Amino acid sequence: MVVGVCRVTLMVPESHSLKEKRMVLRRIKDRVANKFNCAIAEVGDQDEWQSAELGFSVVSNEYGFTQSMVQKILAFIEDLAVAKVIDDEQDFITYGDEVGGEPSHWEPEE
Repeated sequence: MVVGVCRVTLMVPESHSLKEKRMVLRRIKDRVANKFNCAIAEVGDQDEWQSAELGFSVVSNEYGFTQSMVQKILAFIEDLAVAKVIDDEQDFITYGDEVGGEPSHWEPEE
């Protein structure tokens, strides 16, 4: 199992209050969650009017697919054009008994 985690730093220049910022973030979060079926939440800069941090995660059984999905979600957020993507941090974590990208085979003891 491969988990892709991404933290996105956004600039919301048209926001003049926390309420306006939250409306923009809700729009982004709802559209990303509906289109990609991934977990997404506001994870930082919660008291800033024009700055925001969103975090999302993707889980699959292939590293390449997980990496591709993270890139597609980032591109989708940029294409919405309701906030400017300033920075992103990505991390990919492999869980399980996979060695060298191939699952190991387990045999019961006799």
